[in-house]
Amino acid sequence: MRFVLLSLSFLLWGVALQQAQADDLPWSQRTADSTIKRWPKGKFISDDKPWVWNYELGVLLQGMDAAWYHTANGSYFTYIKESIDSFINADGSISTYKPENNALDDLVLGRELLLLYGVTQDAKYYKAATLLRQQLNTHPRTSDGGFWHKQRYPQQMWLDGLYMAEPFYAEYAVTFHEPQDFKDITKQFVLMEEHSRDPKTGLLYHGWDETKKQVWADKTTGISPNFWARGMGWYMMALVDTLPYYSENDPGREKLLGILQRLAVAVVKYQDKGSGLWYEVVDKPGEKDNYLESSAACMFTYALAKGVRLGYLPGTYASNASRAYEGILKRLVKVEPDGQITLTGTVRAIGLGTDAVHDGSYSYYVSQEVISNDPKGVGAFLMASTEMEAAQTAAVGRGKTMLLDAWFNSQTRKDASGQMISYHYKWNDFSNSGYSLFGHLLREYGLKTDTLYEAPTVENLSKAQIYLIVSPDNLNWNKNPHYMDADSAARIAEWVKQGGMLVIMENDTSHADLDHLNILAEHFGMHFNSVLRNAVDGNQFEMGRIDVSGGGHIFQAPHALFLKEICTLTLREPATAIWRDKGDVLLAEAQYGKGKVIGFVDPWLYNEYTDGRKLPPPYNNFGGGRDYVHWLLKQLPDKH
Repeated sequence: MRFVLLSLSFLLWGVALQQAQADDLPWSQRTADSTIKRWPKGKFISDDKPWVWNYELGVLLQGMDAAWYHTANGSYFTYIKESIDSFINADGSISTYKPENNALDDLVLGRELLLLYGVTQDAKYYKAATLLRQQLNTHPRTSDGGFWHKQRYPQQMWLDGLYMAEPFYAEYAVTFHEPQDFKDITKQFVLMEEHSRDPKTGLLYHGWDETKKQVWADKTTGISPNFWARGMGWYMMALVDTLPYYSENDPGREKLLGILQRLAVAVVKYQDKGSGLWYEVVDKPGEKDNYLESSAACMFTYALAKGVRLGYLPGTYASNASRAYEGILKRLVKVEPDGQITLTGTVRAIGLGTDAVHDGSYSYYVSQEVISNDPKGVGAFLMASTEMEAAQTAAVGRGKTMLLDAWFNSQTRKDASGQMISYHYKWNDFSNSGYSLFGHLLREYGLKTDTLYEAPTVENLSKAQIYLIVSPDNLNWNKNPHYMDADSAARIAEWVKQGGMLVIMENDTSHADLDHLNILAEHFGMHFNSVLRNAVDGNQFEMGRIDVSGGGHIFQAPHALFLKEICTLTLREPATAIWRDKGDVLLAEAQYGKGKVIGFVDPWLYNEYTDGRKLPPPYNNFGGGRDYVHWLLKQLPDKH
């Protein structure tokens, strides 16, 4: 009996310890973990109901996508993949998807298809995404070119539809090199604002009927009569999720920025002073039955915080996002006895129908069912949480650009569409070889990431504060490499001397060119040695393990890092060693004129060993990378 009681005590102690550890996690992780437990494989309806391809799953998985990129917890990616795989057939067809419905709602899950294609390179996801993209080729439009919300809602544009279609439309266009689509994407946002914006308040009405015949439509303007909070939340999220895909010189970018900035001004005017939240019908806070709605608050929080982080909105909006998030946590989030996170106060479903019930009236908006743990609300809360957690670091690198070399490492491969694309240590490479997670981490620190596809000059480098060269090509990896030469090295050195920061992340001699790169490195007293250290046999990860204790110059927290097949550094003035392991120099820095040079012996932050899908605990390259990025930014020359 004593043994049983002792065992039970240890069990209860273990449960309490696990609960305490869970309570210490950020809200994004606690909510993502709760989601996985609550809705395995994304299925949030009971088994007696048909499970179909749906937009609510799309919003939920966008939240899990954000949580994965924010934490590098591989279980979140697994959750996304398993949730999508229940619909995707080997030939890329999508179970239960009906293109003849012409529903914009069906397109939002295309973003997860593009993610899965990028990470796995499995062509079935490309085929499925292309199937969705083809819907837009024949999707019915209003006379001025706006997409109908659905086939059964003819000649109608709704705010919701912009979130459902445009971020996917833009991401597909960038991924498969169809820049001509951005003119149409811009048109959708512009038309929606033109038709729905109220000049007095700056708020957007929920919908517009070109025929002016719907029961909810104004007989003169065609607009619906009320300002629905989540409708504007959909539209605002669509703006901040679509803008990152625009090129800097696309005229549509300025149009979208203008729309976002106008809407932000209007939205924060109606932010409730006491709670920091927004009412279901935004401009009628004192009217009967109106209430503070959670999904809209999460969406506005996300859009404002992301807009500030990416430089689309002035920094003053950070305080609005912070007040809103505080209100969400205080009033709308509940921690259950088992530690799971519940989001309360989400209106379940709102639509502008063709019947007398869905009439767009005030009473309609405030009388619909309000529930807890609605997948749309949970997905939006996940997105808001990741942005608010990223906001803690976003100011560190704001206004700075890291320019990634794609000249000395210029590898290409065919994608599923048959086009040649740049890959290997690139921001837009989501596969094992890519730097997509590293790039996301940099952007969470407020940096802009860009790529240089031509030979470096003082002029083209001057657009950035940091120039990153990673694992330059050798003949094993590129039969026509662009080798470093004395002229290129001199140009880069001159840029550094003027105040730039050069970061070199080399590789071992079998995977990269060291000999020619040393022409550049030796300008700064660094020489990358043609040696092989940390050779790893298969998955014997311990062969590449390097422990750091934390509290040091670079790594603030203890980490078990994985650095596979690395070289080492030999130094002379002005270079100095910053990090050594077993007597070998792994990282060095050099002051050069007004600038600085950082040399590292491995490209260690590529996706394969950073995104949480392959390396088991306790390895944590992502956590180490977060410390590394923070340290890099502190090394920026005073000039910048």
